[in-house]
Amino acid sequence: MTGKSNLFINGNWVAPKSGEWITVENPATKAVVGEVAKGGHADVDAAVAAAKSAFVGWSRRTATERADYIHALKDLVKRDKEKLAAIITSEMGKPLKEARIEVDFAIGLLRFAAENVLRLQGEIIPGSSPEEKILIDRVPLGVVGAITAWNFPLALCARKIGPAVVAGNTIVVKPHELTPLACLHLAKLVEEAKIPHGVINVVTGDGKDVGVPLVAHKDIKLITMTGSTPAGKKIMAAASETLKEVRLELGGKAPFMVMEDADLDKAADAAVAARFGNGGQVCTSNERTYIHEAVYDRFVQKVREKIEALKVGLPTDPSTDMGPKVSEDELNKVHEMVEHAVRQGARLAIGGKRLTGGIYDKGYFYAPTLLTDVTQDMDIVHNEVFGPVMSLIRVKDFDQAIAWANDCRYGLSAYLFTNDLGRILRMTRDLEFGEVYVNRPGGEAPQGFHHGYKESGLGGEDGQHGMEAYVQTKTIYLNG
Repeated sequence: MTGKSNLFINGNWVAPKSGEWITVENPATKAVVGEVAKGGHADVDAAVAAAKSAFVGWSRRTATERADYIHALKDLVKRDKEKLAAIITSEMGKPLKEARIEVDFAIGLLRFAAENVLRLQGEIIPGSSPEEKILIDRVPLGVVGAITAWNFPLALCARKIGPAVVAGNTIVVKPHELTPLACLHLAKLVEEAKIPHGVINVVTGDGKDVGVPLVAHKDIKLITMTGSTPAGKKIMAAASETLKEVRLELGGKAPFMVMEDADLDKAADAAVAARFGNGGQVCTSNERTYIHEAVYDRFVQKVREKIEALKVGLPTDPSTDMGPKVSEDELNKVHEMVEHAVRQGARLAIGGKRLTGGIYDKGYFYAPTLLTDVTQDMDIVHNEVFGPVMSLIRVKDFDQAIAWANDCRYGLSAYLFTNDLGRILRMTRDLEFGEVYVNRPGGEAPQGFHHGYKESGLGGEDGQHGMEAYVQTKTIYLNG
């Protein structure tokens, strides 16, 4: 996608009121890959008004009718898989093979929403008299405001659009300004699927000019946001002015626990995949690896060999394992965290620097990094890195692994590798995380429930529980 892209409001492509544009660059080459409209308050007002007007007719359609539209959208995404994957790679920098996986995940999210809207069930309970029944219905909220992050430009839009719209709501989406192009192509497919005007709207722009007025708008009934914890806290505070519903999927600091009885080859493969996939720019990434002291040295050697074998290169190269960081600011943030960890006593075993020379000089490439001798009191154990840095921490037993894993303000995802069923059962009770991967790498499923505890967010997404976030209950005392 090149050239200028307008806003998608009420089924039309309209220029921003500001007359200004945001440049989108390829993080692997710094080449400009597009310009998108710099929306503002007036554009948000227009989009919300369109969504509010469309809600009346859309919410009165049957669930099956709404599902048919989302099935049509899903089929178009499937048709355009290669085109969408290329757009994701060009604006975000993830390897093309990973971008294809993201498109498949988006397809799965849309499919689940369309297939399962008929399972949004109400209840009938006994009334206060023999002639009465009490009905508890589930009805749409109205206009939803959606704000997405830059690390999964297509999947995060699909994750919000699918369940929100199929449940009878209308939506205004603000994609991240670093990676808006995949969402804009999705809007083109919305148009092609002939989804009624105003049901799905896309307003590009930055947080100040689009995100803030979207959250504050009195006609937005629910804000669903994926992003950083500091941004989530600001959104929650702003949303309190109108007491709107808020769903936040925020930061993570996933512990990856490897016990002495684990399959070490399997655990090492998963640890590297969960840390360096998408350049470590995933909220469920392996952010801190806790290894039982009995197998620590063997495990270090295994992951070191795997990390050294990773190929960092152009994301369009099929042999590339890891592409660039998404921006200069993100690269500098990661490098400072690594340097700070070394100053605090961590040992730099591999990497720890910006890659230079040849293709690396044109983009934001950071070396896959391994830190050993990391201790629980270091800042890098508690602050989200969101980059290709693996931190290895020695633990004496399972009790210490659980205690240190829970010593964290985040509570999104965690990993456990052990063959001890008793430990696994204890983990289900004691580990303070909303999503746990046992003896496998990461990657949530559309039919699961992606949610975190503590400062990792409120509510959750995906699966039947995620769909229920987009409806509200209505109680009816029914008498003849």
